[in-house]
Amino acid sequence: MPIQLRQIALVAEKLEPVIQDLTEILGIERCYVDPGVGFFGLENTLMPIGRNFLEVVAPVKENTAAGRYLQRRKGDGGYMVITQADSRATQAVAIQRALDSGIRIAHETVREDWHLCQLHPGDLKAAFLEIESDQFNDFNGHWMPVGGTGWEDKVNQTRTINITGVELQCENPAALASTWGHIVDADPITTEAGASVALNNVTLQFVAIEDGRGPGLSGLHIDVREPGKLLEAAKQRNCYITDNLVSICGIRWYL
Repeated sequence: MPIQLRQIALVAEKLEPVIQDLTEILGIERCYVDPGVGFFGLENTLMPIGRNFLEVVAPVKENTAAGRYLQRRKGDGGYMVITQADSRATQAVAIQRALDSGIRIAHETVREDWHLCQLHPGDLKAAFLEIESDQFNDFNGHWMPVGGTGWEDKVNQTRTINITGVELQCENPAALASTWGHIVDADPITTEAGASVALNNVTLQFVAIEDGRGPGLSGLHIDVREPGKLLEAAKQRNCYITDNLVSICGIRWYL
C-alpha cells in the first residue's frame, strides 16, 4: 500500500527555542506557519527536510491536547507521524483497517480537495498516526499542511538530507508493530531491538521503553551530509550526546 511519511510533528512547551535548535543544528530552514492550528490552542512552525517536513507545535492556551501530552510525557517530545496516501482509495482502505481494529478517529477534515484523518494515540499507544490525501497525490510536491506549494526554495540539504526512520517506544514492540503494520498494509519484521514496519520511504521502528517517559515517538533517524558541522552545532547548543546521537526537543536524533 503506497503510504509515505511526509511530516513529523514534535511538541514543545516553548516554540522558538526548539526552532532555533533545529535550524542551527540540522541546517534546515523555516518555510511555513499555519494559523489554522490556533483552533487547537497551538502555534507552530514547519521546516522542510528534503521533500518532507518537520513541524513543531506549542500550546498557547490552557487545557489543550498538546499540553496534556507534554505533561504525560514529562516534557518536549514527538507527537505525530503524518503520512500521505497515493490516492483517496488507498487512504480509505487504511482508515477502514484502523476502524476494523478498534482504532478511533481523533480528528478528521474532509473537503473536496483534501482529506485528513488523525488516528487516536490512545489506541495506537505511541503517537498519532495521520493519513492524508489531496487532489494532487504528489509525494514530492504539493502538501496541504504547508499551504500546498511555495516552500520549495526553503529546502536546504547541505547538512541534513532526509528522515530515514522513526522510533516509537512502547510496552510491547511486536504487538504495536503488528497494529500499525495492519493499518498501512505492511508486514512487521522482528528485529533485535524490537520490530519494524516499512512505509514507502522510511522505516517505523518499535522499541522498548528505556528512558522512563512512557510510550511515545522517541527518536528520528536522519541521513546527514556534514556530520562534523552538525555535531559541532549540537555541542554549542548543549544537544550533543555522542558522535552518532544528538537530543533536540526531547527526542533522540540518530546520525
